[in-house]
Amino acid sequence: MKNRAWGGRFKNIQKGEFLEFSASIDFDKKLALLDIRQNIVQSMALQKAGIISKTELAKIEKGLREIENEVLTGKFKFRIEDEDVHMNIERRLREKVGGLAGKVHTGRSRNDQVSTDLRLYTMEKGREIISLLKRLQKRLVLQAEKHIDYIMPAYTHLQMAQPVRVAHWFLAYVEMFSRDQERFMEGVARTDSMPLGSGALAGNNFGLDRKFQARLLGFTKISNNSIDAVSDRDFALDFCYASSVLFMHISRLSEELVIFSSSEFNTVSLPDEICTGSSIMPQKKNPDLPELLRGKAGRVTGNLLNLLMTLKGLPLAYNRDLQEDKPALFDSSEQVLSGLPLVIEMVGMIKFNKNVLESRIDKGFMTAVDMADYLVMKGVPFRDAHHVVGEIVGYCESRGISFMELSLADLKKYSKFFGKDIFSFINPRLSPDRKKGIGTTAKKEILRQIKRLKGHLG
Repeated sequence: MKNRAWGGRFKNIQKGEFLEFSASIDFDKKLALLDIRQNIVQSMALQKAGIISKTELAKIEKGLREIENEVLTGKFKFRIEDEDVHMNIERRLREKVGGLAGKVHTGRSRNDQVSTDLRLYTMEKGREIISLLKRLQKRLVLQAEKHIDYIMPAYTHLQMAQPVRVAHWFLAYVEMFSRDQERFMEGVARTDSMPLGSGALAGNNFGLDRKFQARLLGFTKISNNSIDAVSDRDFALDFCYASSVLFMHISRLSEELVIFSSSEFNTVSLPDEICTGSSIMPQKKNPDLPELLRGKAGRVTGNLLNLLMTLKGLPLAYNRDLQEDKPALFDSSEQVLSGLPLVIEMVGMIKFNKNVLESRIDKGFMTAVDMADYLVMKGVPFRDAHHVVGEIVGYCESRGISFMELSLADLKKYSKFFGKDIFSFINPRLSPDRKKGIGTTAKKEILRQIKRLKGHLG
């Protein structure tokens, strides 16, 4: 066992089955470039502390840069017998600079080493996602501008509720993805605390300059408690939670597109590029991309639950269970970063069928609230007005007619307060612009929101 970094204590060789089961190199090799970067900074701190010389530092850095190039070009050979990415890189550095490689781990444990790598990874991926979310919001704002004069039914309980501008529908998703962006920004800020220097759990004996290391690695803060630093994975939970909520929003958007593009609704046309056909039914055009995105939401949420269950019973400080944090974190990151560009493209391809929307706008008694509000403005208590309008809806349904097909005489049977102006009030094409105040579906307010968002998003 003397070929292992920890082998001095052991006499018997690990069984191959256990080695294969316990090795993490298959997934943590994603941290290779970040681990090399950390090793360089660790070596610089060791030189600053007088533990290695400038000449030794130069040799170590040269070897690590060569390894970095091997990783980038795909020439690096990861070996399962080295267990993890850290020992693979250390082994390769030893092949290049000999015993000098053994000095790099001075004052450091794999416990603070892996936590540092993971935080660097999480901040890097979080910032990439933040950038993509900004692009997605911009695309939604452009679509809102394009559809500013389209009127659509908005739904509650998947039943026609009130008429709104299609632009208002697009901007609703801008709000959702804005909150997602905030969550990732907050997550990056909480991740930005360097654990390096915490050692196994008690710190190190060499007084390495942690602020110096943090500055070189791109951290703005350093951890305050070495026990917490090596066992904390809250930052990974933050990332997986933000990813889960993001995919939940993507799933809601996808679900609406699946519904709206169905033959029963036919209010949205999806391009061929994101759809597929059936192997047996020639007529089919299936909304595959929205369906796949909807399905990914369960996978990403599962990663969050997986990580929560891994962490829930762990005593302080580091435990080998924490090896299982990476598959959940990595997979959530990969699903988001591969899915978001497709969502951006999909959003840009959405086309609402204006003619179909126009044919639907008079259905569903969507201006019932407007009719009730009209009576309220005439002095009728809202609960009484609500009851009157409910009776009128029942009358129309029994005869298969819409509000606009009623006569003034018909309406006066239910309330003396109805006048000729009621018909402009309950016109579904005019209803959206009657709404007043911030956040409504009125065209004036939507244009204000678009201007605000353009200024914010740049």
